[in-house]
Amino acid sequence: MRNWSQHVEFTAASIDKPQTLGDLQALVASSDRIRALGTAHSFNDIADTTGIHVSVAGLPRGIEIDASHDVARVSAGMRYGEAARLLHERGWAVHNMASLGHISVAGTIATGTHGSGDRNPTLSASVRGLEIVTATGDLARLSAETDPDGFAGTIVSLGALGVVTTVDLAIEPAFDIRQYVFDDVSHAALLADFDTTFGSAYSVSFFTCWAPGLVGQVWMKRRGDTDGEWLEPGILDGTLADGKRHPLPGHDAIHCTEQGGVAGPWHERLPHFRLDFTPSSGDELQTEYLVPRDRAIAILRDLEVLAPRIHPLLHVSEIRTMCADDLWLSGAYGRDTVGIHFTWQRRPEVLGLLPDLDAFFADRGGRPHWGKLYDASAASITTRYPRFADFVALVERMDPTGKFRNRTLDALLSTG
Repeated sequence: MRNWSQHVEFTAASIDKPQTLGDLQALVASSDRIRALGTAHSFNDIADTTGIHVSVAGLPRGIEIDASHDVARVSAGMRYGEAARLLHERGWAVHNMASLGHISVAGTIATGTHGSGDRNPTLSASVRGLEIVTATGDLARLSAETDPDGFAGTIVSLGALGVVTTVDLAIEPAFDIRQYVFDDVSHAALLADFDTTFGSAYSVSFFTCWAPGLVGQVWMKRRGDTDGEWLEPGILDGTLADGKRHPLPGHDAIHCTEQGGVAGPWHERLPHFRLDFTPSSGDELQTEYLVPRDRAIAILRDLEVLAPRIHPLLHVSEIRTMCADDLWLSGAYGRDTVGIHFTWQRRPEVLGLLPDLDAFFADRGGRPHWGKLYDASAASITTRYPRFADFVALVERMDPTGKFRNRTLDALLSTG
């Protein structure tokens, strides 16, 4: 079995899809090595195991709303977009979504996945509680109330603490979004007015191919109850697109959510891609670094030096923003953050570029996305997270025999 991009071949002996919680607990309790597998959308081997892969997608699915506390309990194996539809049907929303609604709820939060927006934290930051099957097969409920000192370490957990079965998400009343795309925005104009541009809407992305000329697209998602319509013919030095666009040049925009300023439900606008369509063939690789917001403009300018090496290997690059959170292994831990994402062509030359790319970002405070491709030593990565030693202690307490570990986790945890 391979991951979504077909780049990683899993070494797991088998994959099990228990249909009941009791079956899952018994499986975990009896296994020497076991690891949860979501939608296999990670581009490295963070989800792999030499033991058994287990999927919670077969467990009973649904959503329970606790309106008095603005919380929804969501089945962890559901795709984020599926959960969003159910929430919207009941008049509720989560604060943000990733580019894809196709990834599982548990996998999304375990790797620190995010959307965009100056006022929006990562998706993991909306978690208010977890139900998790621990190494002994017991079912535990974790929250800030049960563990005020350690809960912030249990959310972006890389699957190291157990198998998550339900997730409690903060919710709010449903809202509408209008999405606009602007063509031919220059890097120079964006960097000269970076804060104003990314603060111009509820969610903003900048797509570029780092091609000679350095121009790209601004994707703007304006919230109906706070932002209103965009009435200008363009933004910066770019112009409003005259039709629907796909982030990857040459791809059919039918896969994308509605654009052109047409108002629609939050869950049909915040992702770039429609849930009912496969966003691409998967014949790609992905890398992302999360950098300090106060250094982002200088970092992006410095990155232009690498553009001649990046562009020939690239499908597209996306730049997004998010506000700080307190989750120990979040890329936005302790600082407002800018994500610099690369969707690569699936070519071996990409792997040769990764060490230089990591050296570039490491020198500038960049943290690699846990679910993407990077080439860095475990010791180098863990020093970028001030609470990593606390996370190691948490893992040792919850999984003393290393039942949920794999090669990547062994290397990371040995540095703490």
